[in-house]
Amino acid sequence: MALVLPDRWIWDFWLVAAGDLVHVFYLQAPRSLGDANLRHANSSIGHAVSADLVHWQPVADALHPSPATAFDDFATWTGSVLRHDERWHLLYTAASHAEDGLVQRIGHAVSDDLMAWHRDRGPVLEAAPRWYAQLDRADWPDLAWRDPWLLADPAGGGFHAYLTARAAGGGDRLGRGVVARATSRDLVQWAAQPPVTAPMGFGQMEVPQVLEAGGRWYLLFSTDTGTQGEMRRAARTGTGTYYLIGDGPEGPFPARTLQRLEADETGTTYAGKLFAWQGHLCFFAWHATAADGRFVGGIGDPVPVTVRADGRLELPAAAARRTAPG
Repeated sequence: MALVLPDRWIWDFWLVAAGDLVHVFYLQAPRSLGDANLRHANSSIGHAVSADLVHWQPVADALHPSPATAFDDFATWTGSVLRHDERWHLLYTAASHAEDGLVQRIGHAVSDDLMAWHRDRGPVLEAAPRWYAQLDRADWPDLAWRDPWLLADPAGGGFHAYLTARAAGGGDRLGRGVVARATSRDLVQWAAQPPVTAPMGFGQMEVPQVLEAGGRWYLLFSTDTGTQGEMRRAARTGTGTYYLIGDGPEGPFPARTLQRLEADETGTTYAGKLFAWQGHLCFFAWHATAADGRFVGGIGDPVPVTVRADGRLELPAAAARRTAPG
């Protein structure tokens, strides 16, 4: 694997290029916890740099939960980074002790150099009940509003954020996962918008990424078998990374375009991302489950991606573990 640490598990991550270096930010937790299921309540945002996408050097951590009573004193989880007005902006998922970590909101931090990060304000974005489910523990364990992915509008119309969310009511509770969208003019003031997907049989569509490649727009997301609806489980959709194809950053990204990128019944890898570097498109994912069922917790090597003429994304056969999604 490209990035594995002896003393820490690593999972969800995001990448950004700056000059000759690529920065990766990732969720981390001490392996000394013993039980990997405890990592979510003991996480922070780590940071490493690389000049070749293979050899990574950890640097100072980016962000930890707030030491004082705050909306992010329980957790600082998955986010993404974008540059605007000569500053770097980080949107990240936050949860508080006051709500036992059950309500997810979005926080904002800034940096001048990608190394030293400072909380700017927060929360800057919450789930709008008009479109998105609120906390109801009889329906779902938490209020899902996390994993913001930032994108500058290609037409110059500000910025988009895409988030893991759930539709407000209707249908099988294990099928109401959607990818939400929000908009901003400055990366600070945000307004929730309708989702860019309809519910399509997933309880949650995690760690979304939206990008353009080969003249088409792609929405990547990840899903695990345990939170899929009956239709998806019966089709043995699998745990891992999937994608949808749309006409633009505002979607929609219809279910009929669903394709598997890298997924299997074991959940070998998860939360895959596409990244363009030096004229090449590559795929990263973190390694989740070993063949013996052990939790791994490290980021894999980059894998080259081919964009086919019909829009499908292809990984090399040795790295791709997929069948038709059903």
